[in-house]
Amino acid sequence: MPNIKSAKKRVIVNAKKTEQNKNIRSEVKTEIKKINALIKDGKIEEAQALLPEAFKLIDSAASKNILHANNAANKKSKLAKKLDAAKSSAPATPVEEVKTEEVKEEPTPSETIEEVKEEPVKKPRKPRAKKTAEPVEASETEVKE
Repeated sequence: MPNIKSAKKRVIVNAKKTEQNKNIRSEVKTEIKKINALIKDGKIEEAQALLPEAFKLIDSAASKNILHANNAANKKSKLAKKLDAAKSSAPATPVEEVKTEEVKEEPTPSETIEEVKEEPVKKPRKPRAKKTAEPVEASETEVKE
């Protein structure tokens, strides 16, 4: 145990922060487990509803540096992939939703040729000249002996 007052305070503050960080990390893990359980049980709509809340918790933990930004992104990606995979493998519901798709006009052959012509052609890079060590000459401003 430290003797200096500021060091004692740091020990207490660090213990509090560690406990807070553990609680937040635990909340994130619990949300992920809830969504995974719902996906496993086939309750995809409920899992879809909980997904934004889980993303919010993960982003919050990442912004507080409790989770690394890449770790948070990986967790979110895994959840989204699992949910998408469950959606695609789930049996179709009897009520089908009417989807309207936008029809994209395909470019004519002449338009595609013009687009290809507009793209600049990359030229190969020239090799860089190597620097040679030249002897350093004494300048006029230096003190002459």
